[in-house]
Amino acid sequence: MFKLLTTGFWEGVARIILRNKIFILLVIIATTVFLGMQWKHMRFTYTEANMLPDDHEVNLTYNNFLEVFGEEGNLIVLGVKDSSVFTVNQFNAWNNLAESFKPYDEVETVLSIKDLQKLVKNNEKKQFDLVPFIKDSISSLDEINKLQEDLFKKYPFYDNFLFNAENKTLRTAIYLKKDIVNTSARKDFIINILEKRIQEFEAKHPKLDVKVSGMPYIRTLNSQNIVDEIPIFIGAALFVTSLIFFLFFRSFRATFISLIVVCIGVMWTFGILGLLGYEITVLTALIPPLIIVIGIPNCIFLINKYQHEVKSHGNKVKSLQRVITKVGNATLMTNVTTASGFATFILTESKLLKEFGIVASLSILAIFILCLLIIPIMYTFLPYPKERHLEHLNKRWIGGFVDWMERMVKHKRITIYVTAFILIMASMIGINQMKISGSLIEDMPKDKQFFKDIRFFEEEFNGIMPLEIMVDTKRKKGVMKLATLKRINELEELIEETPELSKPISVVSLVKYSKQAYFNGNPKYYQLPTSQENSFILSYAKNSSSDVDLLKNFVDSTGQYARITTFMKDIGTDKMERIQENLQNKIDKVFPKERYEVTMTGKALVFQKGTKYLVRNLVISLTLAIILISLFMAYLFRSFRMIIVSLIPNLLPLLVTAGLMGYLGVPIKPSTILVFSIAFGISVDDTIHFLAKYRQELQANHWKIKKSVYAALRETGVSMFYTSIVLFFGFSVFTISSFGGTVALGALVSITLLFAMLSNLLLLPSLLLSLERNIANKEVLRKPTIDIIPSEDDSDENSKNKE
Repeated sequence: MFKLLTTGFWEGVARIILRNKIFILLVIIATTVFLGMQWKHMRFTYTEANMLPDDHEVNLTYNNFLEVFGEEGNLIVLGVKDSSVFTVNQFNAWNNLAESFKPYDEVETVLSIKDLQKLVKNNEKKQFDLVPFIKDSISSLDEINKLQEDLFKKYPFYDNFLFNAENKTLRTAIYLKKDIVNTSARKDFIINILEKRIQEFEAKHPKLDVKVSGMPYIRTLNSQNIVDEIPIFIGAALFVTSLIFFLFFRSFRATFISLIVVCIGVMWTFGILGLLGYEITVLTALIPPLIIVIGIPNCIFLINKYQHEVKSHGNKVKSLQRVITKVGNATLMTNVTTASGFATFILTESKLLKEFGIVASLSILAIFILCLLIIPIMYTFLPYPKERHLEHLNKRWIGGFVDWMERMVKHKRITIYVTAFILIMASMIGINQMKISGSLIEDMPKDKQFFKDIRFFEEEFNGIMPLEIMVDTKRKKGVMKLATLKRINELEELIEETPELSKPISVVSLVKYSKQAYFNGNPKYYQLPTSQENSFILSYAKNSSSDVDLLKNFVDSTGQYARITTFMKDIGTDKMERIQENLQNKIDKVFPKERYEVTMTGKALVFQKGTKYLVRNLVISLTLAIILISLFMAYLFRSFRMIIVSLIPNLLPLLVTAGLMGYLGVPIKPSTILVFSIAFGISVDDTIHFLAKYRQELQANHWKIKKSVYAALRETGVSMFYTSIVLFFGFSVFTISSFGGTVALGALVSITLLFAMLSNLLLLPSLLLSLERNIANKEVLRKPTIDIIPSEDDSDENSKNKE
């Protein structure tokens, strides 16, 4: 490590790069081809983002439920709300649409109004028979009116499942086979079959607007949107960053070289994803454009330094040597700190975050290597820069900006400190208003039809996100005991009273329906039987044919486990926790722990718990990032005071961003959690560049602090301004996303980095000047062990020796 940070090491690196340029280019091409071949191993995720570790209690509970009852997220629902559906042609067409899905191998069961059956008492055989409401098809309006009378008024068992009796909304349920729910077969069925058939149906029946939802459908369209946005992000990031780059440098040549570098970097990123066998998720999909946004500033530092050197002495070879020796180490350190910000996610126990951290950190180090190798080598083949390529170095507005910074630091230090203090206080107030969001659908694109359909089903059927409650009676056939049924019924009464939850479906509903059937379908008997009635009703149920086995979806094969299914609206974390607490209190009261084990699970609950887990991991990962970067500073500067001074300008922007999130109502969620680690890892780069130059100036100016600070400000200010503008607009690209979380991520990181630039250009030099001798202690800095950027004298001498 010591050798890596010395001048001699980088002189050797420069010699190797410039003397072996053809070989290095061949190696880069070969590596790109190899990683390009790994693209075939990339695959898109077919499951929800699970932020929890595999061995987390919530995941174990969910997996235990799946083992007993199988995949619970296999339901697709079609809905229609229009009075015209209750006409002969439209009603038959609606039922025929449902029938058309039954022959497909991907479909396990389809339930529509036509499939509903009455449970009818057979006195002769002492059993229950199933009699369909519709024998074949509807032939008259009278039949439809009779059907409405039966369904909406006499059979509460089916209410809120395939119809809403109050609003007369109809629904069809399509259950996919459980073994294809998390595979590409699900996507193929939904995109190529389901959507096409619905489009054909709507074309023939324009009055009927079919709404579609259910977890498999939402997951498929949401994943497809992620896939569709990847090329848009990459294209937009390339366009915006290259345009800004060109406006700064006014050189097609420099812009083209930078584009080559970042395009190869993106290819390597996809190759790393394929090589490691990771899925493309909502997080890993952000990495390719991130690499473009992070890679362009590397190009700016290297090309800007090359042009400065060429303009000062006109020797192209010497200029390229100095680019590597003087900027290589500083760029390495900035990329290492940025990669470290991402790498802290590797230390979390979340698989999703681990994969994101590994790919992002490897890709950032890869883009550094590509920049350091390709840019100097490409310029060896190109002619000497023309005068117009160097004009940007003399722009008056840049000089005016640097003069403004110097005046502020020199004469307005108190103003800078007061402003920083006010921002901190205001941010603290905003932070106290921050909220956590565990919503499964909050980040989904609000303008997409499938999101609007989610709201439709929430309004008509109280949600589509399943919440499952599993009751373990700890003995076989314990579910059908009347005492157990009464306890389940008592819990269901609380669920029905909760407006955010839909009417529950369980064995209790079936038993109530059985009693209604026993009393010849009289709806007033839709209730639990007495102990005496229970024995008669059970005897009818036992005599019934296997076709009447309606228990299989509510009770396991041993009769030990019961399942209560309800559906939840999209509600905030606070409401969800309150509902969960109320349900748990009722469970603890109704089900004695020595006789029952009752657990709550479901995808919505797992996601909400995952969000809370991520918030805890945010604190851990950010703390690790701060510690890691502090260690870098400690090794570089050998001064504890310098560590504190370097951290203050980078923590202030994070506080401001957190405060803004509180004021603007942007909640902490999986997407916005990334803001802090990403922004901190990138913003500290400016600090390293500034302090590296500052330390060099201290040595060159015999420890004259003021002179060194102003010289460092003038030298690094332009590059820091350029890179910050590129980063600001580069991350702003994410605001074109249709995903709310990605928009928030882009906007918040952009704002944070803009604050970080101002903080590093104003607050950092002000702190150095105010604390002066306390920080720039000669005993600490007089005998440095490291040269981040070699001094001018050293570089000149080394260059002369080579010449």
